[in-house]
This record gives sequence, structure tokens and C-alpha cells, in this order.
Amino acid sequence: MTRSVWLKADDAVGDWDARRKRITAGLEAGVDWVLVDAEDVGRVRELGDVNVAAFTDGDTRVIDEAEPRAEPDAYVVGKDGEGDGTVDLPADFSGSADLSTLRRDDDRADGAYVRIFNEGYEEFAGAAAQEADYTIVVGEDWTIIPLENLIARIGDETELIAGVTTAEEAETAFETLEIGSDAVLLDTDDPDEIRKTVEVRDAAERETLDLDWAEVTAIERTGSADRVCVDTGSLMDHDEGMLVGSMSRGLFFVHAETAESPYVASRPFRVNAGAVHAYVRTPDGGTKYLSELKSGDEVQVVDTEGHTREATVGRVKIEKRPMFRVEVEFGDGDRVETLLQNAETIKVATSEGRKAVTDLEAGDELKVYREGGARHFGEAVEESIIEK
Repeated sequence: MTRSVWLKADDAVGDWDARRKRITAGLEAGVDWVLVDAEDVGRVRELGDVNVAAFTDGDTRVIDEAEPRAEPDAYVVGKDGEGDGTVDLPADFSGSADLSTLRRDDDRADGAYVRIFNEGYEEFAGAAAQEADYTIVVGEDWTIIPLENLIARIGDETELIAGVTTAEEAETAFETLEIGSDAVLLDTDDPDEIRKTVEVRDAAERETLDLDWAEVTAIERTGSADRVCVDTGSLMDHDEGMLVGSMSRGLFFVHAETAESPYVASRPFRVNAGAVHAYVRTPDGGTKYLSELKSGDEVQVVDTEGHTREATVGRVKIEKRPMFRVEVEFGDGDRVETLLQNAETIKVATSEGRKAVTDLEAGDELKVYREGGARHFGEAVEESIIEK
């Protein structure tokens, strides 16, 4: 599931100066959507590149061909209407003006905004979700139970967006019923809270991997090969690196070059990942050949506990270098291997701590990510394959 953060920045926030400051903080933090009043769409576009949703009363709108950027990416109905309690809910939802707007075949409304005052509004949100691409629900006196009910009831029919005011509330929304909302609508002026909420979104997106131990059975010098250094646009911590290997079923944990040495400065943005033929794991759970990587691609960064995050490739350096062949064996007898450069700066994770590949010996235990199946164009497939 792809999570997202929406930022509320309509006139309820204050004048344009207050709204602009909130939107700017959101853009700097990396929010996905900004929710504003329709007249502010053009001004938001001028501030930066972000998805823009706009409240609408459902009236027919004519696109101004001279100002196409003034059109939002989505219209949301419910403000100053039934959704926020300004207009009473009808006893029979078939007579709802908001729902009628959502049911139209035109572009008058893509989403619904509903404040949950009581069980009736929860039912109204469920009805809106049947018609809306986006359903925003903001709890008033009670929040968790309605969200649980809506998550269980709605399924994949809409993108469910939970109203929150803090990063802590966002974390709860993303974890509710172990499924969580698809997104949150954040209502705060605090730049730190906006940044923390984006961090919560990123953490909710990331997988945690189980890394296994495998025993080194062979470490031997080979000839030279075309070696790949992956230089990212991110600084990695001392316990972080990437998963690389010659065989898709077993990827070796290779540390980033965060350690200082008497001869070479640390390069914490870099992983010296191996030869051009090897795989590297990507954030979507796929793999790419190291030879395929280029600036702008994303790779997965992982720490020694298996926590992951994504990093953008800034540069790939390919040079001919002498190599080691490293072979390891799992407890069930399966063996995998990879090529790593013969250099003291290349470190792997062992049961005794990080260790230079030049110091490896038979019997050392290395951290390896083990995955069943085969790979076809980087995607895991269920088929028989022999790698040796």
C-alpha cells in the first residue's frame, strides 16, 4: 500500500499569508497533497510541485484554457455542506446533495470530506466512499472506532484519508486494524510536526527484512572485473548498506563506506557493491543489475537489523578492479556467492561485527538476505532455475 500525507490549507487556517507559510513548510517536508479552497489553486502551483485538491460546492466549473494550472488535481465536496455539518444530513441519503455531486459523470467532485460527529456521519462517510476516489474523514469527539469501522467496511473502494493534527495521530491512523488508512489529512502549522508526519509516512511504507547468517566456505582471489560503486544522494549510517549478490536467492549485506581509514576518507554516500553482473535490491522488492543503475534510479538501503529505506542514485562508477569470490553456505546446505572488490574499504557484516573483505576467512558468518524463487527482469517468479 502506498501511503500519502495531505496538508489542510483552506481559509479555516487563516489568511493567505498563514496558508502560504503552512503550504511552504509542507512542500519543504515532502507532503503529497495540499487541500485548499478553489481560488488558491493557482497560487499553490506557483509555490511548488505538489498534487492540489480543492474544495468545491459542486457547481459546474469551466476550465480556463489561459490558466490551466488553476485547475486542481481533484475536487472535494463536503465543506460548507452536508459533509462538515453545515447542512443537515437528509434522512434518506438518496436525497443528499453531496452524494448526488459525487455520482455525476463529470469532474465536479472526485472526493468527499466528512466530519464524523456521530454514527450517522460515519454511515454517510461509508456511502460517500462508494462514489468517491478519495474519502476524507475527520473524527470529532471520537476517532479510532469510526476509523476502524470504515477501514473494515470500505476495503479498496476508495482512498481513505484520516484527519490528524500530529505525527503521533498519523502513526496511529496508519496502523489501525494492522491495515491503516491510505493517507492522512494533517491540520497543523508546526513545521516540525509536518516533517515528522512525512517521516511517519515513509516509515509506514518501508519493509523490514529478515537477514540470515551464512558461513563462509570459500574466499579466493579472482581476476579483475568491472566493479560498480553506487553513489547515492543520501548519507548512510554506520550500520547501513545494500543487499547485493551474484545469485537472486541470496543477497549479501555490504556496508556503506562510512568508516575512516589512514589512507582513504569515508564516503558515507557510497556502497562499493561488486561486479556489473550482480543484483542489487530495490525499494519495491525487485532487483536490478548493477550495470543497469543510473542517476535518478532508486535503490534500497538496509541496516544490519533489516530496517529499510530508499535512496536515489546520484552517480554510478564502473572501473576495472581485482576481485574476491565469496561463497557462503546456509544451514540447509544451499550455497550462494558473489564477487567483491579486493580492497580493505569493502566491509561486510559478520557475527563478530563489520569486517573487511580482505580479512574474511572460511568459517566466518555473514549476514545474507535469503529469498526463494527466481528473477525475471528483476521480478520474483515461481519457476525452477539453477544458478552456479
